[in-house]
Amino acid sequence: MKGVLLVNLGSPESPNAKDVKPYLDEFLMDKYVIDVPFLLRALLVRGIILRKRPEKSAEAYKKIWWEEGSPLIVLSKRTHKKVQDLTEVPVALSMRYGTMTILKGLQELKDKGVTEVLLFPLYPQHAMASTTTILVLAEELRKKHFPEMKFTIVPAFYNKPDYIKNLADSIQKHLNGFEYDHLLFSYHGIPERHVRKTDVTKSHCKIDGSCCNTPSPAHEFCYRHQCYETTKQVVALLNIPKEKYSQTFQSRLAGDKWLEPYTDVEINKMPEKGIKNLAVVTPAFVADCLETLEEIAMEANHQFKEHGGENFLAIPCLNDGDEWCETMGNWINDWAKN
Repeated sequence: MKGVLLVNLGSPESPNAKDVKPYLDEFLMDKYVIDVPFLLRALLVRGIILRKRPEKSAEAYKKIWWEEGSPLIVLSKRTHKKVQDLTEVPVALSMRYGTMTILKGLQELKDKGVTEVLLFPLYPQHAMASTTTILVLAEELRKKHFPEMKFTIVPAFYNKPDYIKNLADSIQKHLNGFEYDHLLFSYHGIPERHVRKTDVTKSHCKIDGSCCNTPSPAHEFCYRHQCYETTKQVVALLNIPKEKYSQTFQSRLAGDKWLEPYTDVEINKMPEKGIKNLAVVTPAFVADCLETLEEIAMEANHQFKEHGGENFLAIPCLNDGDEWCETMGNWINDWAKN
């Protein structure tokens, strides 16, 4: 019997520091997120970061928290319900971090008789700190608890035509009535070394301005290439001239070289370049979360206007949009038929 496990990032149980701290501990102690030896990671996370970060993060979560709970969890549950209504195979929902564990999701599917699982990381682009950690943990749990299960993996869908159309249509819908000077594609940042670590050729990814445009087997797992390809295909579909859009990376941590250009730096420069009306879309996420609702819709909006900008539009993620849910349902049903 076939079934599906949708997996997203996760969320603290509440926007209070007491719940944010264990969530951050689990997230930041993941060796695929902070990829340094365990003792150094523990020193950084538990000895330094977790002393002050939980309170600061809790304040950010409080700004975006909904009455029903974490926006990411609420939106993921709505998406899950819509997708389940579009297919006859059982669909479960899990999070990589927090209490909605992958173990619980796999157990739910097993209890329904599922032996073949479509493992569906909800990330359009492949990254070590998002996709890889899900796949590795799921396989560890399968071997330990569900050896009878077989996995099929949904690969990064950054360039699938129906996903691109969903994204382009959503952007176009939200741009209607907004006379924008510039459209910014802001993707979540990752350390440059993560790009090099996922390079299967061990030599292609030089991050030099040309490697992402030169065909290579490395592109199957190259987050940077996949981000640029998403942008390229969307602007082609929407016929947006090159002078009216750009791409940046957000959410970097200090003390390391992350993918550039940086979202906050570039947004702050835009008003002096004559960009007074800015729209920002965040295609590294399929559901709105802290990074889109607080970092972009609130903080980036504020900074843009502080530097002379006038109008700022944060374009929502695909969330539980009917077209996106239908696309997911179609992918699942196509797989289930085989």
